[in-house]
Amino acid sequence: MKVILTKVLYILIAIAALLGLFNSAIALLLGFTLSLILESPFKKYNQKTISYLLKIAVVGLGFGMLVTETIATSKDSLGLTFLSIVLTLVLGILLSKLLKLNLKLGYLITSGTSICGGSAIAAIAPAINAKSKTMSVALGIVFLLNAVALFIFPAIGHFIGLSQEQFGLWCAIAIHDTSSVVGAALDYGDEALKIATTVKLSRTLWIIPLSIFSIFMFKSKGNKIKIPYFILLFIGAIIINSCHFIPIEVSSTIVLISKRLLVLTLFLVGTTISLKDLKSVGFKPIGFAFILWVFISVFSLIYILN
Repeated sequence: MKVILTKVLYILIAIAALLGLFNSAIALLLGFTLSLILESPFKKYNQKTISYLLKIAVVGLGFGMLVTETIATSKDSLGLTFLSIVLTLVLGILLSKLLKLNLKLGYLITSGTSICGGSAIAAIAPAINAKSKTMSVALGIVFLLNAVALFIFPAIGHFIGLSQEQFGLWCAIAIHDTSSVVGAALDYGDEALKIATTVKLSRTLWIIPLSIFSIFMFKSKGNKIKIPYFILLFIGAIIINSCHFIPIEVSSTIVLISKRLLVLTLFLVGTTISLKDLKSVGFKPIGFAFILWVFISVFSLIYILN
């Protein structure tokens, strides 16, 4: 009976998210709160569902963008993207050795911080032959920091008076996972959302060179590189919208549905955060990840403001 009631509760919250009854931050908090009180009845499906929903939502957001704006945004952010990735990687590798952290764990956390959170970790883990436990720990830490970022970044942005353009660029660089980037930007404004999504996805492409570098660094042989192909669909959606192949009413509806799907995705992300798993990790990896996160956040903010 308890399992049935739990399933009904989860489904009702999912429907509420799709109806737009709460924002992304509340969705994440609801998911996390439920994970503390009730075990998710759909736990084994969560990760795949999150991955698929996020990709569908991001592609859908492409129907609200134009090619010229997207190219301009990607071009303007290229310097900051490159610098932040390189500096974070160097700091992460040096710091993991200094703290005598498991090298592969430190490298996965560094990869997730420098590029795109869970997606980067999932892509780099097989390239360096990381164990599933190591990958899970890295994902858990990144999801925890994502949850914190979703609440504090919009508040900081409003407090220091960041424009939508500045905030969109900042959260795309400094927040780990795509879901939390678009979640934070979604609540900040439409322009912030467009910029954050564009910059984050162009940043995601850096998974490819990082995977190649990782294979050489860890001397891994015969490992495949995971390429984020859904970005091609996102670009296709932008091209379709720019060519006005579909009526503006249809494209606007697709964008609205995509935003609601993102809120649902963040609810599911919240249900995956486990205090028990994080406690088992210990302070050192979390402290390591926090230092990297503060570095990339402060560095990118100073760069943007100046």
